[in-house]
Amino acid sequence: MKNQLFDNNKLIIYTDGGSRGNPGKAAAGAVVGNKKYSAYLDVTTNNVAEYKAVIFALKKARQLLGKEKAKKAEIEVRSDSELIVRQLSGLYRIKEDELKILFADVHNLNFDFSKISFIHIPREKNREADRLVNEELDRHK
Repeated sequence: MKNQLFDNNKLIIYTDGGSRGNPGKAAAGAVVGNKKYSAYLDVTTNNVAEYKAVIFALKKARQLLGKEKAKKAEIEVRSDSELIVRQLSGLYRIKEDELKILFADVHNLNFDFSKISFIHIPREKNREADRLVNEELDRHK
Protein backbone atom coordinates (compact mmCIF):
# COMPACT_ATOMS: atom_id res chain seq x y z
CA MET A 1 0.00 0.00 0.00
CA LYS A 2 2.85 2.37 -0.78
CA ASN A 3 1.59 5.77 -1.85
CA GLN A 4 2.94 9.29 -1.63
CA LEU A 5 0.24 10.01 0.97
CA PHE A 6 1.38 7.27 3.32
CA ASP A 7 4.05 7.25 6.03
CA ASN A 8 4.89 3.69 7.16
CA ASN A 9 1.59 2.39 5.70
CA LYS A 10 -0.34 4.96 7.71
CA LEU A 11 -2.09 8.01 6.36
CA ILE A 12 -1.24 10.86 8.73
CA ILE A 13 -3.81 13.63 8.97
CA TYR A 14 -3.44 16.92 10.84
CA THR A 15 -6.65 18.78 11.64
CA ASP A 16 -7.56 22.06 13.24
CA GLY A 17 -10.78 23.95 13.64
CA GLY A 18 -11.19 27.41 15.02
CA SER A 19 -13.62 30.22 15.50
CA ARG A 20 -13.06 33.92 15.98
CA GLY A 21 -15.39 34.41 18.88
CA ASN A 22 -17.08 31.50 20.61
CA PRO A 23 -19.39 31.24 18.76
CA GLY A 24 -18.00 33.14 15.83
CA LYS A 25 -16.95 32.79 12.22
CA ALA A 26 -15.26 29.42 11.97
CA ALA A 27 -13.11 27.36 9.62
CA ALA A 28 -11.49 23.95 9.32
CA GLY A 29 -7.99 23.12 8.15
CA ALA A 30 -6.58 19.73 7.26
CA VAL A 31 -3.31 18.32 6.05
CA VAL A 32 -4.06 14.89 4.58
CA GLY A 33 -0.75 13.24 3.79
CA ASN A 34 0.86 15.79 1.49
CA LYS A 35 -2.37 17.58 0.50
CA LYS A 36 -3.73 20.73 2.18
CA TYR A 37 -7.37 21.75 2.53
CA SER A 38 -9.49 24.34 4.27
CA ALA A 39 -13.19 25.13 4.49
CA TYR A 40 -15.27 27.95 5.86
CA LEU A 41 -17.81 26.72 8.42
CA ASP A 42 -19.92 29.86 9.01
CA VAL A 43 -20.68 30.78 12.64
CA THR A 44 -20.17 28.10 15.28
CA THR A 45 -18.22 27.28 18.44
CA ASN A 46 -14.58 26.29 18.57
CA ASN A 47 -15.38 22.70 19.65
CA VAL A 48 -17.85 22.24 16.80
CA ALA A 49 -15.23 23.60 14.39
CA GLU A 50 -12.69 21.08 15.73
CA TYR A 51 -15.10 18.18 15.15
CA LYS A 52 -16.05 19.44 11.71
CA ALA A 53 -12.36 19.67 10.83
CA VAL A 54 -11.93 15.96 11.64
CA ILE A 55 -15.00 15.05 9.58
CA PHE A 56 -13.81 17.24 6.70
CA ALA A 57 -10.36 15.62 6.77
CA LEU A 58 -11.69 12.05 6.89
CA LYS A 59 -13.97 12.73 3.93
CA LYS A 60 -11.03 14.20 2.01
CA ALA A 61 -8.94 11.11 2.84
CA ARG A 62 -11.72 8.81 1.61
CA GLN A 63 -12.01 10.85 -1.59
CA LEU A 64 -8.23 10.86 -2.19
CA LEU A 65 -7.79 7.15 -1.57
CA GLY A 66 -10.91 5.84 -3.24
CA LYS A 67 -13.20 3.26 -1.70
CA GLU A 68 -10.95 0.19 -2.08
CA LYS A 69 -7.74 1.77 -0.75
CA ALA A 70 -9.63 3.53 2.03
CA LYS A 71 -10.99 0.20 3.31
CA LYS A 72 -7.39 -1.02 3.76
CA ALA A 73 -5.98 2.26 5.09
CA GLU A 74 -4.89 2.90 8.64
CA ILE A 75 -5.52 6.54 9.50
CA GLU A 76 -3.87 8.55 12.24
CA VAL A 77 -5.63 11.85 12.99
CA ARG A 78 -3.47 14.33 14.87
CA SER A 79 -5.05 17.32 16.58
CA ASP A 80 -4.04 19.89 19.17
CA SER A 81 -7.53 19.72 20.72
CA GLU A 82 -7.19 17.51 23.78
CA LEU A 83 -10.96 17.53 24.28
CA ILE A 84 -11.73 16.28 20.77
CA VAL A 85 -9.00 13.61 20.83
CA ARG A 86 -10.10 12.31 24.23
CA GLN A 87 -13.77 12.28 23.26
CA LEU A 88 -13.09 10.52 19.96
CA SER A 89 -10.86 8.01 21.76
CA GLY A 90 -13.63 7.26 24.28
CA LEU A 91 -11.78 8.74 27.28
CA TYR A 92 -14.14 11.68 27.87
CA ARG A 93 -17.92 11.71 27.94
CA ILE A 94 -19.67 14.00 25.49
CA LYS A 95 -22.18 16.26 27.19
CA GLU A 96 -23.25 18.66 24.43
CA ASP A 97 -25.97 17.42 22.08
CA GLU A 98 -24.40 19.04 19.01
CA LEU A 99 -21.07 17.32 19.72
CA LYS A 100 -22.84 13.98 20.18
CA ILE A 101 -24.20 14.28 16.64
CA LEU A 102 -20.75 15.13 15.27
CA PHE A 103 -19.21 12.27 17.24
CA ALA A 104 -21.70 9.93 15.53
CA ASP A 105 -20.64 11.34 12.14
CA VAL A 106 -16.98 10.55 12.93
CA HIS A 107 -17.96 7.11 14.22
CA ASN A 108 -19.77 6.35 10.95
CA LEU A 109 -16.70 7.41 8.95
CA ASN A 110 -14.72 4.75 10.87
CA PHE A 111 -16.39 2.12 8.71
CA ASP A 112 -14.75 3.55 5.58
CA PHE A 113 -11.23 2.75 6.83
CA SER A 114 -9.36 -0.20 8.31
CA LYS A 115 -8.51 1.70 11.48
CA ILE A 116 -8.59 5.29 12.75
CA SER A 117 -6.63 6.49 15.75
CA PHE A 118 -6.69 9.95 17.31
CA ILE A 119 -3.50 11.48 18.68
CA HIS A 120 -3.15 14.67 20.71
CA ILE A 121 -0.22 16.81 19.65
CA PRO A 122 1.11 20.16 20.88
CA ARG A 123 -0.04 23.29 19.03
CA GLU A 124 3.43 23.90 17.65
CA LYS A 125 3.28 20.56 15.81
CA ASN A 126 -0.02 21.56 14.20
CA ARG A 127 1.04 24.89 12.70
CA GLU A 128 0.15 24.06 9.09
CA ALA A 129 -3.46 23.07 9.85
CA ASP A 130 -3.77 26.16 12.07
CA ARG A 131 -2.41 28.35 9.27
CA LEU A 132 -5.02 26.92 6.89
CA VAL A 133 -7.80 27.77 9.36
CA ASN A 134 -6.58 31.35 9.74
CA GLU A 135 -6.17 31.89 6.01
CA GLU A 136 -9.73 30.67 5.45
CA LEU A 137 -11.06 32.97 8.17
CA ASP A 138 -9.13 35.91 6.71
CA ARG A 139 -10.85 35.28 3.34
CA HIS A 140 -14.26 35.57 5.06
CA LYS A 141 -13.81 38.79 7.04
